Amino acid sequence: MDSSAGSTRREATRQRLYEAAVTLIAEQGFSATTVDEIAERAGVAKGTVYYNFASKSVLFEELLRHGVGLLTASLKEASEEAGRSGGSKVDALDAMIRAGLVFINRYPAFTQLYVAELWRTNRAWQSTLLVVRQQAVAVVEDVLRAGVESGELSEEIDIPLTAAALVGMVLVAALDWQAFQPERSLDDVHAALSRLLQGRVSGTRA
Repeated sequence: MDSSAGSTRREATRQRLYEAAVTLIAEQGFSATTVDEIAERAGVAKGTVYYNFASKSVLFEELLRHGVGLLTASLKEASEEAGRSGGSKVDALDAMIRAGLVFINRYPAFTQLYVAELWRTNRAWQSTLLVVRQQAVAVVEDVLRAGVESGELSEEIDIPLTAAALVGMVLVAALDWQAFQPERSLDDVHAALSRLLQGRVSGTRA
C-alpha cells in the first residue's frame, strides 16, 4: 500500500470525525454526545473512531488543537501577506481581523464550542485549551511587538492584553453577527471592526 495514500485517507477520515464531533457537541453538549453518534454522523464504523482516537475526550482535545491550529495558521498567513504587500503593522492587524472573521464564518460550530469551553475550568483538556489559545494570541502579540519596536505603535501598549482583546473582539463580534445580525455581510462586519482598530469611532465635534 502506498503510505502517502494511506496517510491521506486517514487524514480525510479524521477530518470527517472532527466535523461530526464539533457539530454534535455544539448541538447537544459533550456529555450527551456519544461515540456511536459521532461515527454515524461521520459515516464510519464505531471502531474507526477508536482507531484514530483513544477516547471521546482525546478526540475532543485533538479537535481543539486542529481547529485553533487552522485559525492560528490563517492569522499568520494574513499578517505575512500584508507584510509582503508593503502594508503597515496596523494593516497586518486589520488583515488578521478579516482572516478571523472568514474562519469563524466558515467554522461557526467550532467557534461556538471553542468560546464556550474557554469559560469552563473542570475539563480534562483545560491545559491543552490554554496552550492552543496562547498560540493564536501570540501571532497577534508578535505583530503588536514589531509595531512598537518600529515606532508605529505606542510603547504604552500592554501587548498581551491588547492581543487578547483583539482576538476576543473578533470572536464575540462574529458570534453576535451570526446569531443576531446574520443579514449583515462579512465586509460590513469587517469594516466596523476595522474602524475600531484604527480609532475612527469618535465624532468630529470637540
